[in-house]
Amino acid sequence: MKRIILSLFLSSTLMLTGCKNENQTADERVDEHTNLTQQEEEAGPGDTYVQDELTLQIEPRSGSNVSGTVTFVQEDDEVTMTAEVSGLEEGMHAIHLHENADCSAQDGTSAGGHWNPTFEDHGEWGDAGGYHRGDIGNFDVNSNGEGSITFTTDKWCIGCEDDKKNILNKAVIIHAGADDYTSQPSGNAGTRVGCAEIKM
Repeated sequence: MKRIILSLFLSSTLMLTGCKNENQTADERVDEHTNLTQQEEEAGPGDTYVQDELTLQIEPRSGSNVSGTVTFVQEDDEVTMTAEVSGLEEGMHAIHLHENADCSAQDGTSAGGHWNPTFEDHGEWGDAGGYHRGDIGNFDVNSNGEGSITFTTDKWCIGCEDDKKNILNKAVIIHAGADDYTSQPSGNAGTRVGCAEIKM
């Protein structure tokens, strides 16, 4: 009798486990040896997968009328930032990553200085003489006050454990003027007129 009850119990357990596995799609199941889903295992060398995506609202600062969005998307080992901004004066404007995800100050100073985890001088992105990891650069704004910029780099990540790459808990700052790429420590870009906190 005990053997019959034990057999029935084991059969029920196996049936429940089977049903649970059937409810998962093949792409969702994680291989216990590789820790990858079937979709990841079948990926070819040209395939990419979106690992993280953040869309942030730009808040006006310093009495400006700036608004817009900043989107960060990580695909494999690269992060792409796309900013769509309105309410700016026509011309070139600087956009940087700053060290604190804090837009609370009316003038944006609560975001701190440029994000510079490698302790280099300010400069144009990729400059052999040095540049900050937050030194994105300038973008052009049209006569309607609208501008955009798309920027891709493998020097950033979203939420990884590398403090020299992780952009979480930083801020996007938009300036009233252009970055001259030489003035220290921040390119003489002027007033902070827009701010967005990079948070999950």
